[in-house]
Amino acid sequence: MSTEPGIESGTTHGTTHGTEPISLTTALATFDALWSPRIVTRVNDYDVRIAKVEGEHVWHVHADTDEFFLVLEGELHIHLREQAGERTVVLSKGAVFTVPRGTEHKPYAPTAASILMLEPAGTSTVGDRHDDIPEHVDATTGHALGS
Repeated sequence: MSTEPGIESGTTHGTTHGTEPISLTTALATFDALWSPRIVTRVNDYDVRIAKVEGEHVWHVHADTDEFFLVLEGELHIHLREQAGERTVVLSKGAVFTVPRGTEHKPYAPTAASILMLEPAGTSTVGDRHDDIPEHVDATTGHALGS
């Protein structure tokens, strides 16, 4: 058994379900891929995902769900296309923001950052509608820790 909380001990498919504490710092150290989230736990039918990010993501929309962001390290900009026009929210370490369902958005990190996201299990990182997906963006529903 691992002595690192939530990495191997008490895990199912790389995620814990309330059986052991999870060190987000330790979990983030298990992967290097950018824009490729790892599922650290599940809350009801929602995935709690962490990701390392830098540069631009892709314009996309989640038609049926909000998307919650918490910046763990660094800074995250989220470009939004809303009925009132376009705007950008800037999130520093510790800041949270929820993109409302149906809002076209594009995350961007000017330098290396890490984020936590909360969204329904099975939600694609590139939403329901999106621009062409660049090579550096992983179109996924999340990966298990350790993968």
